[in-house]
Amino acid sequence: MSDRETTPDTMSDTAPDRAPNTAHDMKHEKTATASPAPLTAPLADRAAMDAIVEGRMHDPFSFLGRHRAGRGCVVRVFYPDAVEVRLVVPRKGKPPLERAMQCIDPRGIYEAPISLQSKQYSLRILWADGWQETHDPYSFGTLIGDLDLYLFTQGNHRDIDRIMGAHLGEMDGVSGVRFSVWAPNAHRVAVIGDFNIWDGRRHPMRLRHGAGIWELFVPGIGSGERYKFEIMAMDGTTLPAKADPYARFAELPPATASIVAPPLEHAWQDSDWMDRRGAAQAPDAPLSIYELHVPSWRRENGGTGYTSWNRLGDELIPYVVALGFTHIELMPVTEYPYSGSWGYQPLSMYAPTSRHGTPAEFARFVDRCHQAGIGVIMDWVPAHFPSDPHGLARFDGTHLYEHADPTEGYHQDWHTLIYNFGRTEVRNFLTGSALYWLRTFHIDALRVDAVASMLYRDYSRKEGEWRPNIHGGRENLEAVSFLQELSAILRDYCQDAALIAEESTAWPGVTRPPETGGLGFRFKWNMGWMHDTLRYMQHDPLWRRHHASDITFGMVYAYTERFILPLSHDEVVHGKGSLLSRMPGDDWQRHANLRLYLALMWAYPGKKLLFMGGELAQWEEWDNDRELAWHRLDDPLGRGVHDTVGRLNALYRAHPALHRRDFDHDGFRWVIADDTENTVFAWIRQAPESAPVLIVANMTPVVRHDYRIGVPWGGMWHERLNTDDRAFGGSGVSSGHALHTWQEGAHGMDHSLVLTLPPLAVLYLSPDAG
Repeated sequence: MSDRETTPDTMSDTAPDRAPNTAHDMKHEKTATASPAPLTAPLADRAAMDAIVEGRMHDPFSFLGRHRAGRGCVVRVFYPDAVEVRLVVPRKGKPPLERAMQCIDPRGIYEAPISLQSKQYSLRILWADGWQETHDPYSFGTLIGDLDLYLFTQGNHRDIDRIMGAHLGEMDGVSGVRFSVWAPNAHRVAVIGDFNIWDGRRHPMRLRHGAGIWELFVPGIGSGERYKFEIMAMDGTTLPAKADPYARFAELPPATASIVAPPLEHAWQDSDWMDRRGAAQAPDAPLSIYELHVPSWRRENGGTGYTSWNRLGDELIPYVVALGFTHIELMPVTEYPYSGSWGYQPLSMYAPTSRHGTPAEFARFVDRCHQAGIGVIMDWVPAHFPSDPHGLARFDGTHLYEHADPTEGYHQDWHTLIYNFGRTEVRNFLTGSALYWLRTFHIDALRVDAVASMLYRDYSRKEGEWRPNIHGGRENLEAVSFLQELSAILRDYCQDAALIAEESTAWPGVTRPPETGGLGFRFKWNMGWMHDTLRYMQHDPLWRRHHASDITFGMVYAYTERFILPLSHDEVVHGKGSLLSRMPGDDWQRHANLRLYLALMWAYPGKKLLFMGGELAQWEEWDNDRELAWHRLDDPLGRGVHDTVGRLNALYRAHPALHRRDFDHDGFRWVIADDTENTVFAWIRQAPESAPVLIVANMTPVVRHDYRIGVPWGGMWHERLNTDDRAFGGSGVSSGHALHTWQEGAHGMDHSLVLTLPPLAVLYLSPDAG
């Protein structure tokens, strides 16, 4: 134990970006200068000096800084390559006392006496290129309070982003950056960066034993500094330098350093949106999502550069507004090392990727979306992380964030590592990340990726490649508990924000509250509907009569969860082709089929999601290194699909029958589900106090004349949408925009319409009250 004296200290997040800490000449105020005096204490322990110089010191505060020595005190510092080090002690009403420190080890260790009454001091260091004035990092007390440490170890710290990582602040009136990192099994941890020429010997950190957190206040540095952590494992091995798991900004990949970020001081202008966000994301609201991979929506510099958040705000927002989408969904923007992972292998769960700008610019982009009435969903990936040496893998020389057992800690499909969901500090790292994005950047919803891989211990594993849970089952009980805890936390702290699951199995209760045994998500992607209907649409229309169940089966389970119908990025990659290329027929028929398919989706119960490029009917499979096929807007057929999507969104939002009862049996009624001869489907969407909408789909290129369909209301009905309209690139077949019902009943209803069904097309019709 050290007998070093410490005093209570406080931190402030309102410090200026940078305190003076630059080399300069010797033009400074006059100071009282004392000659070196004999030390009153014996020279420091040789073993401690060797450990400091060799970068092995476990407890640097036991040696460096201010310590009792006999009846007085000494200050010890380590500055290799310094020409001279001088101790400067302030005196009340007098010039500061300045004395040269004695070099007690030629490798750079200096020592000087200081009085018991002198609690503060600074240093003047002569380097080869001039003088530097600074403060001693080892003159400051502890940084993190005991309550913060306790909450972290319990997994219950709800502001962990303000504690861990790198933060500008002040201690004892001195500005600088406080660093903290969790590495409980490390022998030694040091912060390295440009400010210490990446020399881990210069800034070893203090261990807070109860929590396993290492901390250090580095005075005189500010925002923009690059840094990492140099960690020595218990066996004496120095690990590859690690990026900060809690970094709030990072270098542009392939560079891997973390960057000290300034406090986010964005002046939000989205109060109107935030006030109505709960209603805009409620289960009875129209939710139409445009899924977006930011790097390939637009490219700059001839297709080689990333677009900025600022340019994206200028171009994307009006584009999405014009198309009528209610939300955008960003594929992961948490910093990730490999662009080919599309962000689904993130390493910095608190840092927006630097590919598109700074955190402040990202906040401004979200704010602009909200001011335009567009919600922002972000894909968030707690299921796995990559094994890059600068990342979380074996972070302190042990399996800290991941399971040690590869049957639990390694994803065979993606060659990534799995978080140890049973460890409280890991859970706090993840829940803290979720809260950070929702609270700091006003993100409206998190779509949790790869939930199925979290829920099942045998996910993508053969017999003998996985371990059962404590009850002998295949369920990952720790992951289930984590997801339930996450949903409860978000409900308590961000009530209006939504949690969305990409879950591809029949796990029960994904969208039920945790109190009733559910996972607590608000919505779940309906992967089954997507696979069934895409398979159906790829059949030649001649054979579709044999596959009607691909359209009808989804209604068997449509109300078991609150579903989003996703035509996502996963369906246009890895050799699957684009949506358009998967449609059968000639060029005209392919476009007609795509318009038909999109209209079916917008009419089916469930919220909507379309991956970018689908609205352009681009021929090519999505390529993350190229921007979208914007030239398709100059093609009448491509423009027709684009305009169809805009019309669908307008109708979806304008007609409550199309969205208000998405998750209620009473909101849907089959009219025709068994006409395999003509391959026609029809159903009604309905909601209280609003007009119903009749949907009729002709799945073949044959025009059907005098086709009678029952309807629940008599009177005048209007054609609200015809995907065969010439304005969309269709053939223009129509029954007319206004049709009067017949008194002749059909399909169990008292009234009917007699229609001409256009080829490969969908009709939306509603009565006058609509």
